[in-house]
Amino acid sequence: MSAELFVAKHRDTLNTALEALTSRGYWSPYPEMPSPRVYGETAAADGETAFQGLQNRPFDLDQPGAGEGRVGGERSPFGFDLGITYPRVDREALLGAAEAALPAWRDAGPLARAGVCLEILHRLNAHSFLMAHAVMHTTGQGFLMAFQAGGAHAQDRGLEAVACAYAEQAAIPASARWEKPQGSKAPPLVVDKTWHLVPRGVAVVVGCATFPTWNGYPGLFASLATGNPVIVKPHPNATLPLALTVRVAREVLAEAGFDPNTVLLAADDPAAPIAKDLCTDPRVRIVDFTGSAAFGTWLERNCPQAQVYAEKSGVNYLVIESTDDFKGLTRNLAFTLSLYSGQMCTTSQNIFIPKDGIETEDGHKSFDEVCQGIATAVDKFLGNTERAVEVLGGICNPDTLARIDEARGLGRVVLDSRAVDHPGFPEATVRTPILVALAAADRAVFEDERFGPIAFLIACESGAAALTLAAETVEAKGAITGGVYTVNPEMEARAVDLALRAGINLALNFTGGVYVNQSAAFSDFHATGANPAANAALSDAAFVANRFRPVCIRRMGA
Repeated sequence: MSAELFVAKHRDTLNTALEALTSRGYWSPYPEMPSPRVYGETAAADGETAFQGLQNRPFDLDQPGAGEGRVGGERSPFGFDLGITYPRVDREALLGAAEAALPAWRDAGPLARAGVCLEILHRLNAHSFLMAHAVMHTTGQGFLMAFQAGGAHAQDRGLEAVACAYAEQAAIPASARWEKPQGSKAPPLVVDKTWHLVPRGVAVVVGCATFPTWNGYPGLFASLATGNPVIVKPHPNATLPLALTVRVAREVLAEAGFDPNTVLLAADDPAAPIAKDLCTDPRVRIVDFTGSAAFGTWLERNCPQAQVYAEKSGVNYLVIESTDDFKGLTRNLAFTLSLYSGQMCTTSQNIFIPKDGIETEDGHKSFDEVCQGIATAVDKFLGNTERAVEVLGGICNPDTLARIDEARGLGRVVLDSRAVDHPGFPEATVRTPILVALAAADRAVFEDERFGPIAFLIACESGAAALTLAAETVEAKGAITGGVYTVNPEMEARAVDLALRAGINLALNFTGGVYVNQSAAFSDFHATGANPAANAALSDAAFVANRFRPVCIRRMGA
């Protein structure tokens, strides 16, 4: 099928996506529930069978750059080795193939590229059950979360990037006649101008271990849609989801008549990492990264030849000053702190509470009563084992277990973390959150990110002091999300003002079925790029517009 047919097939979806970018309301073309009525009666079984068929064998991917030997080593947090190996790549061959693919992809134009990208996303959506198993057993997400965040919601983010990229390119006319009057007797000066949208060059997506597709698709599709070939470098512990993505992308590109080397996979292993050498190569002009602050900052400082888009670690906060729904507040926090064992860049870590307590619909509650209310809600929410393991998922990194152990000695433990036996996977590593009470003076403890199911309950002089301290931590270390609970209009106004100054998205009084650590494509800008946690937002105009440059050809007109 040609690119033109892909455009015709998906034109309505693209147009609706463009409208959604401006309305910022709810919209998604990809169903988030794994319903057989939507995906087919056999889709679930077919996806699981396909995942099992990938295990304990080489991953089939026909691309250049395969060096000697293979790499692998992925292990499911649910207790078994995947046994999948990938070609060990040759950097020179990969970069050469990507550069060779660029001219034809550049010349295809924004609309054709958007059509191809939408077909890739369409096929990825059809493979959502396979992708869910791949994400689940590399990251540790529970199946439903893996289906949603690794499948439909990631596809939403990819489509959002395509639409945003298309809008920015479409805003530049292909041609124009420039006429400048010269007075009543002299003819006007005439120049005919044509604009060419020139991609920056080879792009590299450095994947993360926890959300390889959700965090990887925005950069991948933003670069593709703007004409740049992309080399995908997954995290060694979560290669499979992005390898599947690359395989689908290459199939669609070839069907549309383009060089499949427009998208390439660069798998590696921890013993021989390739990210630094790859990203600092002069031929790489764009780098997208999600991960630690240390490596994100290293990329920003050591890749002067490239435009680096980095989402790094931060210290997310909540301030509890007062509430008219304490039970709703604690239930909401129980889910927020438990989801995927806190292994999300949006999970709240620091919960600032006045030391003298807060006012609620049931009267005054002391600091200890607030802490205990949150602890009780978490315990109750995770009391059912079958629900608990689906919400918590598995711990994807042994370092997270070490951080939980360390947290026990950092303050007063209000709720200890415990192991949960998974009824379906006896070898799974599942842990509940640990809640630790601290004082405001313990900044050395809570000002650093402690990734995982770890939350600090921090006693502050007052609600106002809590807001100030939260803002100071954001300015120092960055954050992706912030939240405030208050019934005081003046306190709310101050919270908004501090959020604007610190450059952080703020959630106010979330007590229902929406949570501070959720981010919806086409409505929420994930991160802001305005504090140290990230230098870009997913996905706004700034995220896509600098991936291409308009170049003008001028000719004197008659």
